[in-house]
Amino acid sequence: MITRRHALGGLLAAGAARAAPADPLAERFGGPFTLTAHDGRRVSDTDFRGRFTLIYFGYTRCPDVCPIDLLTMGEALKSLGAEAGRIQPLFITVDPARDTPALLAGYVESFHPRLLGLTGAEAEIAAAVRAWKVHRVKYTPANDPGNYGIDHSSLTYLMGLDGKFRTLIAHNTGAEKMAQTVRAYLARE
Repeated sequence: MITRRHALGGLLAAGAARAAPADPLAERFGGPFTLTAHDGRRVSDTDFRGRFTLIYFGYTRCPDVCPIDLLTMGEALKSLGAEAGRIQPLFITVDPARDTPALLAGYVESFHPRLLGLTGAEAEIAAAVRAWKVHRVKYTPANDPGNYGIDHSSLTYLMGLDGKFRTLIAHNTGAEKMAQTVRAYLARE
């Protein structure tokens, strides 16, 4: 016999399962990629399954935003201590024409020893940019056409153990706040 108490308990349990709405951004960011790491290896998104990834899109000639955000990422990883071993930080260039593996190698080492710089053919980078919904616009000064810049998004993406999107971390988020955000996700998975 089903009592009122059992029926209510069942309804509450079913309601709780439905009450947690799916994150509307969960399927919006991310996707497959195969790129060239700064050490010359070809890597794909599936190589990082089982680890969290912090992904940042930028370029080595960025005068201000990229260095600030990558420094923040490096400091946040230091702040996480041993927990940082569960995270693979990635820097994906938006300027594959200039950001060669050798150039990326020298660049990323100044921010964190495990930061992996990724580049590839323009078509490969364009596919990654589309998958992550990254804003990327090349601008060329009229007086110096060879010295172009790239206006780009300045977000850090946290991806989970399954390679799926977890959250965005905005530009100018301090290292401690970034570490706190990442730590909360580490505790859940």
